[in-house]
Amino acid sequence: MLLNQTAEYAFRAMAYLASRADLDSAVPSAELAEAANIPGHYVSKVMRRLVVAGLVSSQRGHGGGFRLLKEPREISFSTILQATDLDPRNQRCAFGFGQCDAERPCHLHPAWSRLKESFNGWAESTTLASVHDNPEPWKDAP
Repeated sequence: MLLNQTAEYAFRAMAYLASRADLDSAVPSAELAEAANIPGHYVSKVMRRLVVAGLVSSQRGHGGGFRLLKEPREISFSTILQATDLDPRNQRCAFGFGQCDAERPCHLHPAWSRLKESFNGWAESTTLASVHDNPEPWKDAP
């Protein structure tokens, strides 16, 4: 897949937070780890990135946990990727030549450009609202 482990965990965590009926209540990290199938020791690392990005808030103590800071329709998948340092707008060359472009293309540039354009379009146009509108899968998740 195109995503690294941190990005996958961030998507799982954000999807779970967005799927909850009560978006204003905080979700404890233990619940989030279990529901989103994220190793307990990794939850804080992932959530810290999302807090720094301004996507979720964190509250310690009794009744604490994580909650979305924006409405699901306001959080694009691209924003989640950027929070995990996986910027879909990155112009890095697939061949490892730094940056290439149409004027100085590498051998993979035409095919890689089409993939990146498609991926970027998906990441920019898809929001957590699609998860919020379809919360049922969490009920049957292992």
